[in-house]
Amino acid sequence: MSNRPENRVVARFLDGTTVRGTTIDFSPSRRHFHLNEGSSVFEVDIAKLKALFFVRDFEGNAGYNEKKGFFARQNHGKKVMIQFKDREVLFGYTLSYTSQGFGFFVFPGDPECNNEKVFVVHGSTESVKLTPMAGSFPHIPHSG
Repeated sequence: MSNRPENRVVARFLDGTTVRGTTIDFSPSRRHFHLNEGSSVFEVDIAKLKALFFVRDFEGNAGYNEKKGFFARQNHGKKVMIQFKDREVLFGYTLSYTSQGFGFFVFPGDPECNNEKVFVVHGSTESVKLTPMAGSFPHIPHSG
């Protein structure tokens, strides 16, 4: 048995599938990791993911509408706005953006959302826009 802590994750795949479980061996530098759904463990290929959400809990708050923008009191990193190929937009902060490798981590722009951090897979993005902390992005209309 490993001493490594289990991370609660929600894996969102490019095909629209969502799987909730835990992992102890995710690494942004490795193409595969294991996801434990409780009754089964399977290997996940990062290239088939849209993103991997590290969550506080699996229940979340169905009534909570995540704020789109930058509301966390971050004093480091860069603001990032990611538009996925499926048109979803994610706002957050990144300390480690690089266009190399499989992807990069983003800390949510809304500190009250259920996500602790998100690993965004490069292949799932339409665009990634970065700005220094003092910068801003143009307004994006909300599609409702």
